Amino acid sequence: MTRALIVIDVQNDFCPGGALAVAEGDSVVPRINAMMAETGTVVLTQDWHPAGHGSFASSHEGKAPMETITLPYGEQVLWPDHCVQGSTGAAFHPGLRTDPADLILRKGTNPAIDSYSAFFENDRSTPTGLDGWLRTRGITTVTLAGLATDFCVQFSALDAVRLGFETEVALDACRGIDLNGSMEAALTAMRAAGVTLTER
Repeated sequence: MTRALIVIDVQNDFCPGGALAVAEGDSVVPRINAMMAETGTVVLTQDWHPAGHGSFASSHEGKAPMETITLPYGEQVLWPDHCVQGSTGAAFHPGLRTDPADLILRKGTNPAIDSYSAFFENDRSTPTGLDGWLRTRGITTVTLAGLATDFCVQFSALDAVRLGFETEVALDACRGIDLNGSMEAALTAMRAAGVTLTER
């Protein structure tokens, strides 16, 4: 099996009722569970921020969620506090199967740098280690699903292509935030990079 399913951040805080809820975020769970049964290698990623993370609006006096600032590594959207290590919000959605996971990758653990991508932190150069892990298992093709389409899924897909993986995003198993047109921009960017966008 040379294909891996990478499930991005299907956590309570990104689902309805969570601190950074994606509309219908929980609706991807049944589809993703079904996809796991069809895929030999499964990776789950988990946003795992320390309290006071630099991407939180609460860490910047006078700033509100969804404002954008410039940090040393570039532009950063400021988010509500979310997916704080050990919190209920950081836990996987209770309906998501976790037993098929070959790897659970926690990202965003550096308090100074956010990490949208499953492959790199937002400085675009600090690796998470996922690339090497996949290669040692002979993986050449990745399918991505999860939350949110226009942020962590998109960043992961673009990095996967850049690293040489044949890359697919299962749009029916993703949901987006759509911040100021970010959904259309993300879909355009992924198509241009050579990501295959599919829906069932």
